[in-house]
Amino acid sequence: MDDVVFRALADPTRRSLLDELFREDGQTLGVLAQRFAMTRFGVMKHLKQLEEAGLVVTKRRGRSKLHFLNPVPIRLVHDRWVSKYAEPWAAGLSELKSSLEEHMEKVFEIYIKTTPERLWEAITDGDIRGKYQFGMRASSDWTPGSRFEMRHPNAPGLLGEGENLEVDPPRRLVQTMVALWSDEVKSEGTSRVTWEIEPVGDSCRLTVTHDQLREGANSQLYGGWPMILSGLKTWLETGELLTTPGSLMYASGG
Repeated sequence: MDDVVFRALADPTRRSLLDELFREDGQTLGVLAQRFAMTRFGVMKHLKQLEEAGLVVTKRRGRSKLHFLNPVPIRLVHDRWVSKYAEPWAAGLSELKSSLEEHMEKVFEIYIKTTPERLWEAITDGDIRGKYQFGMRASSDWTPGSRFEMRHPNAPGLLGEGENLEVDPPRRLVQTMVALWSDEVKSEGTSRVTWEIEPVGDSCRLTVTHDQLREGANSQLYGGWPMILSGLKTWLETGELLTTPGSLMYASGG
């Protein structure tokens, strides 16, 4: 997969398309084509290569097809090649900032060699969750309308809470989320996280959509997803843990 990502990033036009989505996520082909000195078909071909590399994810909104930057493959390349030689760093992708009408929407996609049942367990089991989400455990009875809480053994009080809106194991989980780990994120109020699991051969495609974020929302709310999903993939496929900047927040209790 690294080869596909590297080939996609090798072309300056494709890098410029990613820069454009970095600047403003959720754009249509027509809008993107207006920003480049090439035909609409040429832009479409470049977007298709970025989609095949997993660097761009599309979502339908009525008649429109929106394109979103997916930073997870870049994070995986970092975890494999960069983190071995460098101290933990505050990933630049954590600073993604864009707008979609009045709210922001972030879409993250990753392929994991596992079963839907095992992936669902990793999302909903508190102890497993702590292995890849910065040591934070999720607790809930995982029924529609029920409450869930996020805690860390070394942190006082709750770090997050919300309501399970849809619970359809092992395919779909929709939750509201209120982050509580600082006054800055707490003031952002409620957003929504949707986990979607789709079997693909002997693997699963996991799509995480974090939306209902206000325009210009604090990047702490959504900037950690590439690290979380990279850690989830690594743990499910190898049983190993990743050390990420976020995992150091509350020392070694994870």
